[in-house]
Amino acid sequence: MTQFWQRPTELLRNTIKTNKMNYQELELKVIEWAGDKGILAKATPRAQASKTNEEVNELLEAVYAQSVKLETFINSKGKKVNTQEEIKDALGDILVTIIIGAELQGLSLMDCLESAYNVISKRTGKMINGQFVKDSEIDASFRVEPIKIEE
Repeated sequence: MTQFWQRPTELLRNTIKTNKMNYQELELKVIEWAGDKGILAKATPRAQASKTNEEVNELLEAVYAQSVKLETFINSKGKKVNTQEEIKDALGDILVTIIIGAELQGLSLMDCLESAYNVISKRTGKMINGQFVKDSEIDASFRVEPIKIEE
């Protein structure tokens, strides 16, 4: 099976499209929705970051359920959910909260993504326990301070 990072760029571009809207159109729709709901007028960046954290916690629940091979599980709200659908929902909700958060900060999410990519594209590291760890973090975790011997 071909992994997502091994697909040709053309296929990756096609995965961004949904309901005949591209990513930029969807982002604008989310911002419009947030404006219509009064979120942009009344929310604070801190409250929005907290909402993002809440959605990330829902993703963590679902990914844990997936890791122990559960097709369904009872989420923290007491609702029985399909694990794969909950992952999809949580990832979408995270994107929504991040789009709104960027808008509240007066930032373009595409600029934020480009900035992050420019940093990570130069980053080196290793996969450790299923997670990419930067060389600088590996070096720091194995750095040994010299022992001071008092005379």
